[in-house]
Amino acid sequence: MKKQGMLNGPISNVLAQLGHTDTVVIADCGLPVPPGVEKIDLALTLGTPSFLETLDAVLEDMEVEDVTFSQEIMENNTILHDAVLEKTEETRIHYLSHEEFKKETQHARAVIRTGEATPFANVILKAGVIFS
Repeated sequence: MKKQGMLNGPISNVLAQLGHTDTVVIADCGLPVPPGVEKIDLALTLGTPSFLETLDAVLEDMEVEDVTFSQEIMENNTILHDAVLEKTEETRIHYLSHEEFKKETQHARAVIRTGEATPFANVILKAGVIFS
C-alpha cells in the first residue's frame, strides 16, 4: 500500500504522466467536462470533498507554473480566489471569461470533479518542471 502522497489511483496516474505545460482542472460539481477529457469524479455530497482539500492534495504532488481562473471568480467567490492565490503565490496567474475557461478545459489531461458548490470554484493548473 502506498504510504504517502496522492492515494487516489486515477489522480496519481494522471499526475505521474504529466509533461511540462500539460494541464489539470480542479472543478466544482457543476463544471461541464468536455467529451474525450478524463473525468475523475470525487464528488460525494454537496461540499464533499471541498475544492480546497482537493487542491491541497494535488499541489502536494504537482509542480505548477501557471494557474488560470474564470474572471467571474473575483466578484463571485473572493474567499476561494484569495485562498488559491495564497497557496500558489509563486505562480503566474491568468484569467479568462467563464466561456473561454470552459473551452480551455478541452485541452486538459483530466478534470477532477469535487463536491464544491460555490460559484466559479474552478482552476486550471499548468504543469511546470522540478528542475531548471
